[in-house]
Amino acid sequence: MTVEAKPRIVIIGGGTGLPVLLRGMKKYDVDITAIVTVADDGGSSGRLRDEMQIPPPGDIRNVLAALSDVEPLIEEMFQHRFKTTNELSGHSLGNLILAAMTSITGNFSHAIQEMSRVLNVRGKVLPAANRSVVLNAEMEDGTIVSGESKIPYSGKRIKKVFLDPEDVRPLPETIHEIQEADLIVIGPGSLYTSILPNLLVKKLGREVCKAKARKVYICNLMTQAGETHNFTASDHVKAIYAHMGCGFLDTILVNNESIPPEVELRYKEELARPVQFDLDRLKELGVEVLQEEIATLENNVIRHDTKKVAEILYSLIINETKNRYNA
Repeated sequence: MTVEAKPRIVIIGGGTGLPVLLRGMKKYDVDITAIVTVADDGGSSGRLRDEMQIPPPGDIRNVLAALSDVEPLIEEMFQHRFKTTNELSGHSLGNLILAAMTSITGNFSHAIQEMSRVLNVRGKVLPAANRSVVLNAEMEDGTIVSGESKIPYSGKRIKKVFLDPEDVRPLPETIHEIQEADLIVIGPGSLYTSILPNLLVKKLGREVCKAKARKVYICNLMTQAGETHNFTASDHVKAIYAHMGCGFLDTILVNNESIPPEVELRYKEELARPVQFDLDRLKELGVEVLQEEIATLENNVIRHDTKKVAEILYSLIINETKNRYNA
């Protein structure tokens, strides 16, 4: 008697958006692989990256915590950030543990695997590459801004982003998971500094383009000053296509829920506003549009509703696997 394999979902991203989605997704009986950016160069991650010559651990740490199945106190300890007046100040314990494990094993990817076991992680967590990369942005005036943390604060409009080194390679396991996926999810996350740094790892991006799985882009809820000022949903898609050189998305998930006026006003002060979904342009790009109420308010911050988004993705992956086995 054969055991039916779990549906396989690959989620690509970074920043705060990816852990939010994963917390909802891990409640379903699916095989999850999270592919996480290694372009971060700010804060604790940036300091450890520079001092120890390792990939930045912060985004990986947050994803491990989101997928962990341990006592809340253990997760809280892993996420604890020191507030001292010495060199520990600003570091999170999880970042230090990942740095120590990388030093012990001599390999960042192995360090993640070991921490996944310790934290009883539900799924696989893979770095987009097994080494640090520097994210650079060419602005519309031709100037180059180097460093993920500096790009949004340049005060200029981004023309394109690119990696250094340009020929950085993904892990073979990452490629295997993309090839075997039933559903590939891009985002949510900052377009230029969380999503594209993954897809610009050339072999990774090429495999996503040609993968047989359905590809879903979870559009951001709000525009982001310094990255996507005044962008519509189709502008996000066009920017991804321009960098990838292929139109590969099948579906875009957009929010059609109105934002409370007082919250929208506060975001306006940050030069951010709700992302408008321009249906006609999205359809011209050949993308199926799913309109859902997927926003929630947490501590006066607009976030994707992890339960609703996970439920939508689960229904998509179940349909995909049914269609494939019935074909």
